[in-house]
Amino acid sequence: MKKAELEELREKVACGAVLESAGFAVDLKESTRRAVKYRRGGDIIIVIHDGKGWFDPLSDAKGDVFRLVEHLDGLPFAAALYVVADLIGFTPSEPAWTQSREKTPDTTVSKRWQKRRKPWRGSATWRYLCDIRGIMDPVLRQAIAEDALREGPQGSMWAAHKDDRGQITGWEERGPEWRGFANGGAKVLFRLGPADATRLCVAEAAIDAMSLAAIEQCRPGSLYLSTGGGWSPSTDAALRGLAARPDVLMVAATDANSQGETFAERLRVLAEEEGSNWQRLRPPSDDWNASLKWKE
Repeated sequence: MKKAELEELREKVACGAVLESAGFAVDLKESTRRAVKYRRGGDIIIVIHDGKGWFDPLSDAKGDVFRLVEHLDGLPFAAALYVVADLIGFTPSEPAWTQSREKTPDTTVSKRWQKRRKPWRGSATWRYLCDIRGIMDPVLRQAIAEDALREGPQGSMWAAHKDDRGQITGWEERGPEWRGFANGGAKVLFRLGPADATRLCVAEAAIDAMSLAAIEQCRPGSLYLSTGGGWSPSTDAALRGLAARPDVLMVAATDANSQGETFAERLRVLAEEEGSNWQRLRPPSDDWNASLKWKE
């Protein structure tokens, strides 16, 4: 990997994302804006330099996001690169003192979305989703009818994140050689299915949400959701609003790995707090898209 690509990864993935995906939580009482303390049992990591650096107060270990993965998982540097790359787009929970300053969507986000064409049969985005990702035509047609997809650059996909009013707040970007989130956008939820559904299937990525919908053939009464790999205050509020409705079943359809289990546990706690039912739906492969392609 070239030096410029390494620097890009450092910029895109915060140390907090690595720690949160590994089951650490912020110790608010012992954290400051400049030094955020994370705990996991007896393990402690202090994150500094606006999320770009860290140190272990119980040893001499310190460094950047790559060294953090090496420190936590005992991986060589080459393997740590893949772990960090998989966390692009993951937004760690913000400490209480920053939530009041949560980023609001850029006013140009909806305009940029509207300027992009919807995918059509045979288009570059359609071929990427159908031929490479294995998502069937009926699911793609439904997502397009619900205005959830747009053609991204170079054959990539834009999958809309919307608020409770149906307003575009941003989009997940996925392609053969690219993944990210809309510049200036804010993560809330990707949604596919009826707004009044009582079965809420929450995945970590729009690709996985659509893949599960394809496997289940868009099960009636189900709403397929994606957090975009993050858990912003807006995402938390949107999920709580959905979970608080009568007779709701919150389905944790997150990945079959440590990060997925961390997300699933968050969903369980949220469901209990809001009085809804909860279920863990674990993919037979690493994620639902891999499971869909294996099934085919």
